[in-house]
Amino acid sequence: MPHDAPAYPVGLRLGGRRVVVLGGGQVAQRRLPALVSAGADIVLVSPSATPSVEAMATAGELRWERRKYRDGDLADAWYALIASTDPEANAAASAEAERHRVWCVRSDDAEAATAWTPATGRTEGVTVAVLTGRDPRRSAAVRDAVIEGLRDGSLAAPRHRARTAGVALVGGGPGDPDLITVRGRRLLAEADVVIADRLGPRDLLDELPPHVEVIDAAKIPYGRAMAQEAINSALIEHAKAGKAVVRLKGGDPFVFGRGMEEAEALAAAGIAVTVVPGISSAISVPGAAGIPVTHRGVAHEFTVVSGHVPPDDPRSLVDWSALARLRGTLVLLMAVERIGAIADALIAEGRSAGTPVAVIQEGTTAAQRRVDATLGTVARAVADENVRPPAVIVIGDVVSVGAGGYGRG
Repeated sequence: MPHDAPAYPVGLRLGGRRVVVLGGGQVAQRRLPALVSAGADIVLVSPSATPSVEAMATAGELRWERRKYRDGDLADAWYALIASTDPEANAAASAEAERHRVWCVRSDDAEAATAWTPATGRTEGVTVAVLTGRDPRRSAAVRDAVIEGLRDGSLAAPRHRARTAGVALVGGGPGDPDLITVRGRRLLAEADVVIADRLGPRDLLDELPPHVEVIDAAKIPYGRAMAQEAINSALIEHAKAGKAVVRLKGGDPFVFGRGMEEAEALAAAGIAVTVVPGISSAISVPGAAGIPVTHRGVAHEFTVVSGHVPPDDPRSLVDWSALARLRGTLVLLMAVERIGAIADALIAEGRSAGTPVAVIQEGTTAAQRRVDATLGTVARAVADENVRPPAVIVIGDVVSVGAGGYGRG
């Protein structure tokens, strides 16, 4: 075969077909998951394997013959991956593949192979495979660029099948636009209408095409109706008009986000609903400020509590007495305006006034700042530092871990 001849690209359908992998090291560890996903009947021939490869065998995803290669192993195979550390075995297996006309990939000698493995990525039913001959790093870079473009909508690839109208409840994450999920960003790029919360990642709205209608949920006119009911009505109205609607929320739709109320209203109206989880500020904002909500030897638990009503409010569903007795981390959301009453209740129920507290305002954004205090001083610190929502409050010994030496990246 001419060495300069280009490879002929083709997609192999290996479901139920015998595939032989020679060698259980790092190369096999990287390549095996795709073969498993393809439904191949995989036989691994190797005296040893990495723990990850061994776990695949234990789970029944492949058959592992714990021995060296021997002639005849490639009989009836459709495809072979030769990746052992034994050059002689690799050469012999490659020769056998040639005799049996089995397409063969060689990790140690691409020129001796009859097939090359492309840099492959998948998104929403599309498989992108890139070959650049002898430059695998460039192949990977091109693949990543194409996949990212398809995922975030920057690479124009319109769908030619009809889209189903409906609503996607998308968690936008804690504020940094880079922290929305890949799926959430793709759905935003495909939306006709976006109904956004104030705490959603606002920078992403600037990237939307001009034809996309962006609606500020806080400004939906609702008259005598409850604001949430008006939002539900707007979602239903636009979806019934045949639009692809994204309800963009901060954090996660189901963590104090009323996402379930919206999902139930849409389901009752016969509207298709997709829920896209988001990174919750309860965990991500402390992390961005250098605070782990759990740390070995410090906290074995963390509790997330809404502070939108004070402890003495009859509407409160929180058992503050039980929370005060816990030894782990307490994370408060929507609690800036009531932190004084909350701190007093925890101290009155037995939590030490000297318990470390951190208040992180505008977490993960360029405006992020952290104010440290104790349970006994946090109300004064919040007032003195003029802390305003949105902010996440962390109470517990984990606040002192790392002494605040980390920050948003």
